[in-house]
Amino acid sequence: MLLFWRTLQALPQAWRQRQKVMEQFFEIGNASLLMVCILSFFIGGVIALNFGPALVERSLASAVGGVVGLAIAKELAPVMMAILIAGRIGSAMAAEIGSMRVYQEIDALRTMNINPIHYLVLPRILALAAALPMLVIFAILIGWFGGSVVANFNHLMDIPFRVFFANMKDIVELGDVVNGVFKSFCFAVIIGTVSCHQGLTTIGGPRGIGRSVTKAVVNSIVLIVIFDYILTRFLLK
Repeated sequence: MLLFWRTLQALPQAWRQRQKVMEQFFEIGNASLLMVCILSFFIGGVIALNFGPALVERSLASAVGGVVGLAIAKELAPVMMAILIAGRIGSAMAAEIGSMRVYQEIDALRTMNINPIHYLVLPRILALAAALPMLVIFAILIGWFGGSVVANFNHLMDIPFRVFFANMKDIVELGDVVNGVFKSFCFAVIIGTVSCHQGLTTIGGPRGIGRSVTKAVVNSIVLIVIFDYILTRFLLK
């Protein structure tokens, strides 16, 4: 929380760090886009495969699109993408900053009167806060497509694309997508803050770097799940 507060205080310095923010932003996007496509496509397919046959048996085939659309937009896309980013990007952040801490590069920054929060933490959190919501929007679209493909070609459902998306349009509202994107923004701040904090507090050489990476990923996932519940209760009101 203290690191997060200091990062908020450093926001006026964001323009000076715009180059580093853009570097981090493109690194996050390029490293994660393919995995986001694969994961979200099969998440949509799995949801359709699990709920579709049961709904068809109860003469609710037209509701499959809405169920898949809501599940992906409000919960699965933001949570699963946040977990993916925590494992892929959060661990890399903790390892990079932890290595700088162990090998006294952060002390060298302070010696040169460069604030590590301004130079290391702020660009990473800002880049995550911008990149993760965009990845989640992309994941929602791919997840919907994956669910529609399974619903159309699975012999137990055989729901045409037109029926699938027509029902989704009737049930899924813009606010549902906005809620999922807002969740992903909060998750991005959590991942960036936790990962940078673990990196800045690394001690003990290479073994300490490994411990920091593990703590960064585990703590991020735990906080993502906890805040997912809190945000869901808040957004449902």
